[in-house]
Amino acid sequence: MGWVTALPPGADRSYNACLVLVDRYIITPMFLPCHKDDTAMDTAIMTWNKVISHTEIFQNSISERDPKLTSALWENLHNLLEQIYHSIQPTTFKQMV
Repeated sequence: MGWVTALPPGADRSYNACLVLVDRYIITPMFLPCHKDDTAMDTAIMTWNKVISHTEIFQNSISERDPKLTSALWENLHNLLEQIYHSIQPTTFKQMV
């Protein structure tokens, strides 16, 4: 996981950075447009919407960034997952299992 920053603004939403995620098993990169000043919560929401909801949750991440950022990202991601889990009604959840 890493960010490419100081990019020229994009046309539609003025993105100026790119979050790069690489699956280490199949070596597949994912490039997610973002803003340079996105918070850990913004990154967690983007990761959920663009990656986890289409594939599966990753079990670990390797980042060159500050451990505080990685910790905040995981904490926000877990909070999102908890909200999603609790929003499913028990009867619906039993039918899904």
